[in-house]
Amino acid sequence: MCGICGVASLAGEAVDPTVVAAMSATLVHRGPDDDGLHVDGQVGLAARRLSIIDLEGGHQPIASEDGLVWVVQNGEIYNHEELRGELERRGHRFRTRCDTEVLAHLYEERGQRFVEDLRGMFAIALWDARRRRLVLARDRFGIKPLYYRLEGGKLSFASELKALLAQPGFSREIDLDALEAFLAFNSIPAPYTIFKEARKLPPGHLLVLEGGGARIERYARPQPVPASEVRREGIEELAEELRERLRDSVRAHLVSDVPVGVMLSGGVDSSTLAALAAQESGERVNTFSIGFEERSFDELELARIVARRYDTNHHELVLRPDAAELLPELAELFDEPFADSSALPTFLVSRLASEHVKVALSGEGGDELFGGYYTYVADLLAPRVGRVAAALRPLVELLPSSSAKVSFDYKAKRFARGAHLPPLERHHAWKEIFSPDARDELLGRSGRGRIDPLDIYRARYEETAGAEQLARLQDVDMGIYLVDDLLVKTDRASMANSLEARVPFMDTVVAELALALPTALKVRGFQKKRLLRKAVEPLVPREILEAKKQGFSIPAAAWLRGELLPFAREVLAPENVRAQGLFDPAAVTALIERHVSRREDLSRQIWGLISFALWHERHARAPGPVAA
Repeated sequence: MCGICGVASLAGEAVDPTVVAAMSATLVHRGPDDDGLHVDGQVGLAARRLSIIDLEGGHQPIASEDGLVWVVQNGEIYNHEELRGELERRGHRFRTRCDTEVLAHLYEERGQRFVEDLRGMFAIALWDARRRRLVLARDRFGIKPLYYRLEGGKLSFASELKALLAQPGFSREIDLDALEAFLAFNSIPAPYTIFKEARKLPPGHLLVLEGGGARIERYARPQPVPASEVRREGIEELAEELRERLRDSVRAHLVSDVPVGVMLSGGVDSSTLAALAAQESGERVNTFSIGFEERSFDELELARIVARRYDTNHHELVLRPDAAELLPELAELFDEPFADSSALPTFLVSRLASEHVKVALSGEGGDELFGGYYTYVADLLAPRVGRVAAALRPLVELLPSSSAKVSFDYKAKRFARGAHLPPLERHHAWKEIFSPDARDELLGRSGRGRIDPLDIYRARYEETAGAEQLARLQDVDMGIYLVDDLLVKTDRASMANSLEARVPFMDTVVAELALALPTALKVRGFQKKRLLRKAVEPLVPREILEAKKQGFSIPAAAWLRGELLPFAREVLAPENVRAQGLFDPAAVTALIERHVSRREDLSRQIWGLISFALWHERHARAPGPVAA
């Protein structure tokens, strides 16, 4: 695991190594064990290394035998030993056991198509000195981040935005389209970033710089199979196949020269990983859990059941964290506005894990692949009861707002507001943060972006025509919410603590089956993850299989009506909002008052505005007049 960065001149001008070194210095938390820099005229590559495989020999940048291909990588290639064997049989000679060296030799054999053979999570930069070609690549699931900037005749790239900000002349002008998307989603989807000058390379894509120009192309697109090609075997047969595919993935993700642990939330996904890791590891597995004093948000007892069953070396903390202290810290480590409140417990459990291991398995992706969200139940229920729900909406809106986790009133109001809409629109309505009308109130017409954020969903959705309806909606979540929210959260929270997080569900071996499942084996009635639960019955305690989904969340609604309210009022005070020059202070104050009065749970909206304000204070210049 590493942080990578670099600069390349489109015109062939020499790169200033001090600029690349300054960019690299911002990424030391991603790789405190080693650093390296290679400059070849018009290109400079740098890496910060967290040593996981081949602790002594894995220094980056790393080159081919003849020194004409140079590579830096952030991530892990789980089939590197298999690829190495094939390459050695073709005459390649290796100096290290590092997976990054495999990339240089594989490129020599396959050219730009080398990425198609990789099983793993990665962001790669490869310099082909013979062809004067720079290749950037991001893994097909978007597990590892890669940002880039094309400006002033130069291409620069990095694992985090903060490295791009270290360049002289970087403009911090806010992209209003990205801001619009942030208000809709609480995160910023690719290819946007909050800054106009920077973009994210989408998952499964290459960026190739050669001949004085740059092009972006897709090399992989995991997606659901056509409805006519879904798997039709019985549930018992498919459950056995899935169990073995999960075992194979966990076995691959345990490959390391340092100890590997498991982030154990007490849910089905992380409990499955802990069970398989305990069975496949030759050592006693470390597990890590965070609990909260608020009982409805605490899953520690479920995590303890798994830890006891598999005799893990279990570590846990019971917290009532000081959000007013931690939120500014989170704003510092996230380079753009990010308002998923589960970043707070993810950061804390990563910090706990980093005291004992360098690598930890995490359960991201299980819900999107196997149908784990209540929104999927709502998607299937809405066509049958949508009209009734719409008719009852005036009564539902009168329900008082609770501070409990995903309370009945919260779910009922969301369902009633969206059930009558077309499939994609209602799926978004279940999760939408600020509606278009609410964004109008916040931004005013002159402050709005040019895009409808839902167009990002529509573009993804259109690519899967012919697949089953639920599978298409899951694919939207997998390609946007998972990539630009959950995986961003896990990457930043873990890497801020110099911890490598691995996600075994996001593996081609597992996803290949998940993307071919019929709807009934994922969601039926109020049952979710039907096949996954069946597959892990022999592994996971019954109490966990039968428990309601909790999610790795915090009691934000209660905090924002209690001890965190003074902090929220301070951060979002009218004079502070006015100084940002983006939002209407009166609209922000009205949101807070509506939440405090319990007329509605607006904790996600308020949390988002707090996150934006703290980010803006640290990373953005004060904007001038907002363009129409």
